[in-house]
Amino acid sequence: MTTRSIVLPRGPVTGRAAFMAMAAALAVLVGGCRGGADMRPEPVAAPVPADGGAFTVAESMLDTWNTIGKILVGLDGVGYEGRAQMLGLYVVRYRGERFLVRTRALVIETPGQGLRTRVDALGPEGQATRSAAAADLLQVLALRVPAEVALYRQPVKLPSTGKPRRKPL
Repeated sequence: MTTRSIVLPRGPVTGRAAFMAMAAALAVLVGGCRGGADMRPEPVAAPVPADGGAFTVAESMLDTWNTIGKILVGLDGVGYEGRAQMLGLYVVRYRGERFLVRTRALVIETPGQGLRTRVDALGPEGQATRSAAAADLLQVLALRVPAEVALYRQPVKLPSTGKPRRKPL
């Protein structure tokens, strides 16, 4: 049997070194042809909605704002930095981004419509933001706020005046 040499830039390689180089090259080639095991598509982030993930809650602004604060301080990964109740704002950090979560009371357009509050995200300077982190946090809030509000919503009971009620005739 004759020994063949592979010429590399550093000079000829013979024997065991040539075999190892060929085996490594073959492993790379065969490894790339294994089929579907390594051919999984890269996960694609969901596109951010045009409104940045904003949502509306059928509740008063104050109750919505308080509920959001309660949820934010309990969420993992959310850094609660501050709040401004009169402006309906929370300053948060989420996934390395700093932004504002804003609540705004909406105008009642028709009689009997009920209270509604719009929740959206703003950049640190107050500009509209469409970041993926803000949209993801708003999505979590959109799911949790109505359920959380339902836990503490109590029917309004007026205090008794002490007078006995008259029965209708």
